[in-house]
Amino acid sequence: LDQFTNEMGKENNWTVSVHNKFNTLKKHLIEFNPDITFEYFTREGLNNFVEYMQNVQIGGKLTDDADTRVFGMRNTSIKKQIGFLKWFLRWATGKGFNTETSYMTFSPKMKTNDGKVIFLDWDELMRVYNYQVPEGKNYLERVRDVFCFCCFTSLRYSDVANLKRSNEYEDVIKITTIKTADSLTIELNERSKAILKKYEKESYPDDLALPVISNQRMNEYLKELCQLCGIDDLITITYFKGNERIDEVTPKYALLGTH
Repeated sequence: LDQFTNEMGKENNWTVSVHNKFNTLKKHLIEFNPDITFEYFTREGLNNFVEYMQNVQIGGKLTDDADTRVFGMRNTSIKKQIGFLKWFLRWATGKGFNTETSYMTFSPKMKTNDGKVIFLDWDELMRVYNYQVPEGKNYLERVRDVFCFCCFTSLRYSDVANLKRSNEYEDVIKITTIKTADSLTIELNERSKAILKKYEKESYPDDLALPVISNQRMNEYLKELCQLCGIDDLITITYFKGNERIDEVTPKYALLGTH
């Protein structure tokens, strides 16, 4: 598996996130069976691995005071893991490492549904854009500005994080995107121009244009910001674990992220 990720990573120019997906698969395989071999993955073995993922602990912990453990991956997550495993097994078969081909026709039937896309409508976005951040929470002001700049330009987080002042022109920005290597010219509106101007006298490493923090931290702060903005309509998210349908009701701010 390490040889696969090294070879495919170089051949397909994988991002860190793709490598992380296969590191997660490796972790699950080791926890499932530290002595696992290619020969194990008969139809029965594949079903056993699915059953493991349906019951594995995915969060929380057991303490003397409380049990917050959460067990069982969602069906959508299990199907992704099986897809990654089958990709690896196809590669291993082509290399001559694997002769067990049950994976080729293995397609477990699991209920799934299309994920609900959560987004801000225009009034909500304007509420965030115009929000007066309280004193002592200046970090939220920067998060607000960067997030709104993403919205006003349609740029991904990775591209805004890489945006340099040399990409700026009077009415446009010109960039090559990180994910797809597309060369884009994007018109700036009055709001995106105002955000760039606000930070034009600040100095950031590598001549970056905006004060972008890590994606994980930004997503955490974005939820805090949108909670303060009162974006708290209740949203029902439906997913399946095995045959069990689960409906979770969550305030909208808790579901928001840069993506």
